[in-house]
Amino acid sequence: MTYNIAIDGPAGAGKSTIARRVAGELSFIYVDTGAMYRTIALGLLREGIDAGNGAQVEAALPQIQVSIAYRDGEQQMLLNGENVSGLIRTEEVGNMASRAAALPCVREKLLDLQKELARTHNVVMDGRDIGTNILPEAQLKIYLTASADTRAARRQKELQEKGIPCSFEKIRDDIIKRDDQDMHREIAPLMQAADAVYLDSSDMTIDEVTEKIKSLVNV
Repeated sequence: MTYNIAIDGPAGAGKSTIARRVAGELSFIYVDTGAMYRTIALGLLREGIDAGNGAQVEAALPQIQVSIAYRDGEQQMLLNGENVSGLIRTEEVGNMASRAAALPCVREKLLDLQKELARTHNVVMDGRDIGTNILPEAQLKIYLTASADTRAARRQKELQEKGIPCSFEKIRDDIIKRDDQDMHREIAPLMQAADAVYLDSSDMTIDEVTEKIKSLVNV
């Protein structure tokens, strides 16, 4: 039987960083579901599709093939066979992903891939609805969050280190907007699972959060 860890939370809470670290230290596979949605979003942007038009999105999905490869333990996202891992982290793609993820047709396209990974591997999977919808039977569920200001500051630092010009206020506004979209979408909204451990990382280091989650694992 596999052991699954589900980490949910809002944009910029550090889910990917923490999930990757925990997976590495436990020798689990890290599954970044947000990257899956971002890959579909990139495909929609390239096709000039409006995520607000569900019919257009559904018609375009058969031409958007998403797959995963692992290289040196790192998840790589492939869009129609092209490795787009370095192209899906822009704010434009993130905002499109948040809108597209609200559509049932998009979620259904990725659901089987996510569940199959969890059935066949010990995984740490992060996203918005992992513990509530994708892996409701996960042995450990974490709801990881942080204040909007903290999340915006982290994102600004990340972009600045990459040499990308950015505005703290714009990033913070985008985060608040995405929180609202994610929490109020009709399909699988962002929420804390009833049996999830609530973890606010605003005043915690990456090491502290990682150790806290590892202390809750019972393999």
